[in-house]
Amino acid sequence: MKKLVSLLVLVLVIAACKNDTKKQTTEVADLIVTNAKVAVMDENRTITEAIAVKDGKVLMTGTSDEIAKLKADDTKVIDAKGKTIIPGLNDSHLHLTRGGRFFNAEVRWDGVKTLKRALEMLKEQAARTPEGQWVRVIGGWSPFQFEEKRLFTMQELNEATGDVPTYVLFLYSQGYLNQAGLDVLGIDENTKAPKDSEFQKGPDGKLTGVLIADPNPTILYARIGSLPPLTQAEMENGTRQFYRELNTFGITSGIDAGGGGHKFPKDYMGTKALADAGEMPIRLSYYLFPQNKGAEYEEFQEWMANNEVGHNGEIHLDHGYELEGGGEFLAWSAGDFENFLAPQPMLNRDRPTWRSDLKRIVRLHVDNGWPFRIHATYGETISNMLDVFEEVNQETNGKLASKRWLFDHAETVQEKDLERIKALNGGIAIQARMAYAGEYFVERYGAEKAKQAPPVKKMIEMGLPVGAGTDGTRVASYNPWPALYWLVTGKTVGDFQLAEKANQLSREEALHLYTQGSAWVSNEETVKGTLENGMYADFAILSDDYFTIPEQQIKSLKSVLTIVDGKVVYANREYSTMNPPLPEVIPDWSPVKHFGGYQSK
Repeated sequence: MKKLVSLLVLVLVIAACKNDTKKQTTEVADLIVTNAKVAVMDENRTITEAIAVKDGKVLMTGTSDEIAKLKADDTKVIDAKGKTIIPGLNDSHLHLTRGGRFFNAEVRWDGVKTLKRALEMLKEQAARTPEGQWVRVIGGWSPFQFEEKRLFTMQELNEATGDVPTYVLFLYSQGYLNQAGLDVLGIDENTKAPKDSEFQKGPDGKLTGVLIADPNPTILYARIGSLPPLTQAEMENGTRQFYRELNTFGITSGIDAGGGGHKFPKDYMGTKALADAGEMPIRLSYYLFPQNKGAEYEEFQEWMANNEVGHNGEIHLDHGYELEGGGEFLAWSAGDFENFLAPQPMLNRDRPTWRSDLKRIVRLHVDNGWPFRIHATYGETISNMLDVFEEVNQETNGKLASKRWLFDHAETVQEKDLERIKALNGGIAIQARMAYAGEYFVERYGAEKAKQAPPVKKMIEMGLPVGAGTDGTRVASYNPWPALYWLVTGKTVGDFQLAEKANQLSREEALHLYTQGSAWVSNEETVKGTLENGMYADFAILSDDYFTIPEQQIKSLKSVLTIVDGKVVYANREYSTMNPPLPEVIPDWSPVKHFGGYQSK
């Protein structure tokens, strides 16, 4: 009898397996992309020919013949014409919501090749800017990207803009107001600058228009905050335009690091409107950045009482807009500023309350189960902060080490502190800030130190979780390809050699950091970042083959077709008929309407 029962069970199991196999082979795809070079970016770095999508997820990758078997009458089929497909890029530190909020108001010098053209853009924009508004260039550029390899002079700025108030931001190091801007803001020789900053004066005692952060960027934040805002409709429109701009580069996800002067939830409404309508063309996770110096703890208390963070990689599949935790700043007293034109700030010397401020807030995050990330440029800052994190971890019986947390930036982190980060199960998000300010770093700290700034190869070899990004839109450009070029070559946007060979990544390593590596930052590495079966169907067909083109051409790569959740969110060139409609840019004087975003000349 027992043998009969066992035989019956075996028959049923075989039958179930056959039914399951039949179910798998009869499953059909919603979308197939064939005739491609598909970089799956799994552990084996598989390259195959085609990809099938069903219900917003990867159904299967394989040969064109294998994938063709998943086609039904209503399956959409796209011929990639031999082009390369990669998992959608994910910027682990990009100020997306703030970038969208301001996008339609800003002249973007990102990618501009000559100072001559940059000044021409200012002149053209000044001619169309209405009374009461400003011409503004808010970061994303380096003087070394220009053929002239120099900054403009204040005379050139005033000649280009005339009587139209103008503000130009360079990194978080300096800002520039033309004379009309000084007049509108009522800044004169008697105006007192915020602590650790300066309104520069010339030999004659008169203001030059240069705003110096030495090293405190409050003077720069304040000037941005004083500029006239766009309307709510214009900000929502700008958010749409900015996210489409990101899609053009193959970006399908971004992790928002808050920002100074950017308040939650008030200043997130442009993105929230898209999310509520189910129209997000990008998956967005965000961290909250406190604005009230001295009252950060109370801000976090209120947020934690009224908001819930995501868990285990779960996101809202209909739009992908989710709160992840606190940061990149936790306490204003416990942070440094990456102003390589000024001396390095030191926490113990310059901010006596930083330790107690930080410990209290980190403990609040740990006790409430909130992940956190924290801005730290210099190794000394990181070492001091780790003292606090280790104390909190010990006092909570290892609770800190059981939560997702990370450092942002870490340009001069020391190897001994990488070991401490690993011991606490932390991670690091690196950004391409050195690609835009590396020349100034070398001038202040020397070429030797720049060879391992940040020591990304060591991070990878030690098995630390590492995500890659830009820190756009103010410190660097939001374009991911110059950042990938920097990771691969160790060169700035001006092609100045920074990283030594031992600290340069292979193209596969760099792409991994920009896909699954970044997914770790938002606790989503099990659902996106590769094109393995069951992962989110977020990918891009590239304009050229990232893996084989000359290194110099990496900076110029774009997407010709971007897919998010199995749907086309951007299409160009031979696929342009698939491009989803986008509202016309408003207001009519918007620089984006006339110049677009990233520049190519």
